[in-house]
Amino acid sequence: MFLLQKSKTKASARAQIAIRDVKDGVLVLPGNRYRAILQVSSVNFELKSEDEQDALIDTYESFLNSVDCPLQILIRTREIDMDKYLAELNERLMSEVEAVYRNQLANYNDFIRKLVSANKILTRFFYVVVPHGTNTSADFDMAKVQLDVRVDIVSKGLARLGMQSRPLSSLEVLDVFYSFYSPKQAKTQPLTEQVLRVLQAGYIQKGELTL
Repeated sequence: MFLLQKSKTKASARAQIAIRDVKDGVLVLPGNRYRAILQVSSVNFELKSEDEQDALIDTYESFLNSVDCPLQILIRTREIDMDKYLAELNERLMSEVEAVYRNQLANYNDFIRKLVSANKILTRFFYVVVPHGTNTSADFDMAKVQLDVRVDIVSKGLARLGMQSRPLSSLEVLDVFYSFYSPKQAKTQPLTEQVLRVLQAGYIQKGELTL
């Protein structure tokens, strides 16, 4: 299975990904460093009035001053796999008995298929990476508690900006890396809980993860 193959190219970028483990939604890196990743909604700044923009900037400044650690903002643009949606749309079309609705679904189905054939359908994801780390030995449970406190502070600060956030699960954390380094496979062969258990059982902890 391609996901579990060991990289034979020492100089490859994938061989340099040092992931010790992903546990309880926490990314564990070498040197007892930990990361929580929040998926965050966006705010359309340009559609705000001038007063709203000024208030948003002030709130953002206050939010940054309330955080006691550096934050990483990650923006990912990914292509949407439309095959499942088109299959479901076709099923609805075949099961519709009302002529009017069936005609509307048929027109919509044709429109979507022409759109997909000529264009890539993209979506954008926003993430905030919250760190916790030390160069000395650290108990994971203790680090998780401290990291949860930081995540809570960041989440509340983002909420004041009108942005919803949620921590990624262990599977979603790995999928961020997987979709980045293997975008084609990520579309056709998404990660599953079974694959996550296999990775955690051996390849991640041995430092031999190849995405």
